[in-house]
Amino acid sequence: MKITLIAVGKIKEKFFQDAVKEYEKRLGRYCRLEILEVADEKTPDGAGEALKNQIKEKEGQRILARVREEAYVIALAIQGEMIDSEELAGKMGKLSVDGVSQIIFVIGGSLGLSGQVLDRADFHLSFSRMTFPHQLMRVILLEQVYRAYRILNRQPYHK
Repeated sequence: MKITLIAVGKIKEKFFQDAVKEYEKRLGRYCRLEILEVADEKTPDGAGEALKNQIKEKEGQRILARVREEAYVIALAIQGEMIDSEELAGKMGKLSVDGVSQIIFVIGGSLGLSGQVLDRADFHLSFSRMTFPHQLMRVILLEQVYRAYRILNRQPYHK
């Protein structure tokens, strides 16, 4: 299975970069992992709703340009469904059994995801109703994907 993470923006902090590298290394035994970064747009202070929507649309176009037609897309969205680690593992396992060869996880920028990206997504996943920085969310997501593979392979993993 190929797991692709499409994220808006770059990771600047070395400690987040190191954490991402660690999970890339761990996941190498379970899947082909690809991390794609798309450019983020600067949001001026006091930006109105119309400008915010334009920014989300631009970022969304960049995301959708990287999405393959046959891929199963999971968008991270506060309004999405909250599931536990075992349920995520089960979902990933079922997709694999059903013949899905690529799962794409999408993490938006500071304003979230455009309506077009949310419409294209096959599933909306929420980790919490709280807002997290996208750099930290990458680490959390990769940890959960790693945990899912450990669960699917009936390998021990701390709780």
